[in-house]
Formats: sequence, C-alpha cells, structure tokens
Amino acid sequence: MQSVTTAPENLQDDQSARIKRYLFTMGIRTVSFILAFLTEGWIRWTFVVLAVFLPYFAVVAANAVAPRAFGRGPRSPGPPPTFRLPR
Repeated sequence: MQSVTTAPENLQDDQSARIKRYLFTMGIRTVSFILAFLTEGWIRWTFVVLAVFLPYFAVVAANAVAPRAFGRGPRSPGPPPTFRLPR
C-alpha cells in the first residue's frame, strides 16, 4: 500500500534535477579542459586532472538517488525479528 509519505518523487522532477547536475558538472569539465591548454605549470595539471576525472563524478552524481526528507520513509513495524538456531 502506498501512502503520501512513502510515494516517490515525481519522475520528471527527479530526472530534471539529475540532468541539471550532470550538465553543470560537464560544463565545469569543459572549462577545465580549455584552461588546461591556456595555463602552464601546476595549475595546468590541476585542470587536466579535473577534465579527466569529472566525467566519472558527473555520472555518479547524476545516478545518485536523492535522499528522502526526514520522517518521510516507510514506517517500521518494530524491531527486526530475532531468529534462533535449532538445537
């Protein structure tokens, strides 16, 4: 049975938020990639590292499920059952 407090977020809203996070991270990656060609020294290598590793973090962040607000999870029926081994 689905109650108001356990209903999932609207699918379109969730997908929209994930797409925005992904595009923001990939925008930072694009800027880092360009700046890697325009700078020298240690800062160049910092931008190279960002340009290389940001796609991984962008995908992980885009696929992350948003946590529910406090108190909006399924109700727990009580403590978990304990099982006894047969003798």
